[in-house]
Amino acid sequence: AARYGDPGEDTDEWGMTGMLHDFDYEMFPTADEHPYKGANILCGRGYPDRIIRAIMGHATYTGVPRDTQLARALFATDELCGFLVACALVRPSKSLDDMEVSSVKKKLKDKAFARTVNRDDIRQGVAELGVELDEHIRFCIEALKPVQEKIGLGGGDG
Repeated sequence: AARYGDPGEDTDEWGMTGMLHDFDYEMFPTADEHPYKGANILCGRGYPDRIIRAIMGHATYTGVPRDTQLARALFATDELCGFLVACALVRPSKSLDDMEVSSVKKKLKDKAFARTVNRDDIRQGVAELGVELDEHIRFCIEALKPVQEKIGLGGGDG
């Protein structure tokens, strides 16, 4: 929210959306179920429509438009953050601390690397946010650094 949101955006809401968007994926991994089942669960528990719509919009096949910055930011960061974790895991340091934008872009061109990551979604997300790819990669690397040890990466230097 601090980076892509409007002034006064609820950063807790943005964080919650990021944490919840794939909570149903392990139970419901098919396009017929994810994120529909999760959205129904969240709706039943009283989560705000804005969060649910952003979660629905992160899956292009739902047809739910990404009509808020929250939805666009979630879509733009989803595939890229997974890709950055994959990039870190093949580095000797297993860390984001020494990761360069140029090395991430090189890996993006290698279709065999992290082949389940949808590169088109990454490009589309950046376009929808209206930012440059290099800037977005750099931002996501920096955003992940403080939590990298919690998500199974090396680190501690940053």
